[in-house]
Amino acid sequence: MTKKYVSADELITAIIKGIEEVKGEDIQLFDLREIENTVTDYFIICTGNSNTQVNAISGSVQKLVSKELKDKPWHIEGEANAEWVLMDYVNVVVHIFQKNIREFYDIESLWGDAKITVITA
Repeated sequence: MTKKYVSADELITAIIKGIEEVKGEDIQLFDLREIENTVTDYFIICTGNSNTQVNAISGSVQKLVSKELKDKPWHIEGEANAEWVLMDYVNVVVHIFQKNIREFYDIESLWGDAKITVITA
């Protein structure tokens, strides 16, 4: 059985839906395609209010992407302490932060050259 190619748009839509289903907040999409030497095409960044919610967002995204697109992350980091979970879908990388951790690392300013879209439910 050959794996169906999943477009970045389909993946982004499913990921955002998974985040919204468990009330992830402050969702932003970073388009990195115009920036040289990036490891991915897109970042999706969101905030959860506790380690429980961060894990719930991660689980919701995995479940929804698996169900709708038959795809799974290539790699996941940070689930043990759930302060910052990184989900690598290769051309889309998802960052799920607790609020204080997101403010501390301030990824938004590190990737200020990216085209940033704020997602509103």
